[in-house]
Amino acid sequence: MNNKNDLITYKAWDLGTRIFHWLNVICVVGLMAVGTVILNYKLLGVNTDGKVLLKTVHVYIGYVFVINLAWRLIWGFIGGKYSRWKMILPLGKDYLSSLREYITTVKSGKAPAYLGHNPVARLMVALLFLLLGTQAITGLTLAGTDVYMPPFGNQVIEYIAAVDDKQNRLGEIRAAYKDNIDEKAYEEMRTFRKPFSTTHYYIFFILLAAIILHIIGVVITEVKEKNAIVSAMITGKKYFKSRPVDTDE
Repeated sequence: MNNKNDLITYKAWDLGTRIFHWLNVICVVGLMAVGTVILNYKLLGVNTDGKVLLKTVHVYIGYVFVINLAWRLIWGFIGGKYSRWKMILPLGKDYLSSLREYITTVKSGKAPAYLGHNPVARLMVALLFLLLGTQAITGLTLAGTDVYMPPFGNQVIEYIAAVDDKQNRLGEIRAAYKDNIDEKAYEEMRTFRKPFSTTHYYIFFILLAAIILHIIGVVITEVKEKNAIVSAMITGKKYFKSRPVDTDE
């Protein structure tokens, strides 16, 4: 903490949180971009092999996304004060009272300053993590059932493969093609896949809406409070005219 041009500088976000945030941004943008092309592959004139390639790229980006998300889950227990779950999720015995107080003071134009997430922002953080986690779980399942990639791809292939009398596979199984598969097993697999696919599809749009709301909220907070909330995810630092209510410094 130090004074700079009559503002007090505080360290808010640690390096681990900042790396997660921007890597997550890159992954989500990449996943949504490729996913949008996949959803509109017929309109864009993409053939079957092209669609499989797009899904494969989508899955590889997804692996980075999932690993990064898993890292953030762990970091929530071992990271800096403002990166821990108790400081970013809407939990704790005092949370509801803090939320009511914050909403009341926002309406009066005298909202207290928070070094970490304010009580309303915690709700958005919880929603975003729920949506991201859902996409991670459903996405890994679809990676196995659509393009037969890890972590479940081999199990799916074993289940749907057509075999001869000696239980040997009849031939290679390729994504998007029905050669050398057991039709009944394949249909059972597709039935199992359906709820994951439907969930993944609709969460895509809900997540997009949540991200837009998140960006709007950040911009509004930046304009009102002028405490470098955007640049803080690069430098880790925020600036205040007075001491934030959630710091011991």
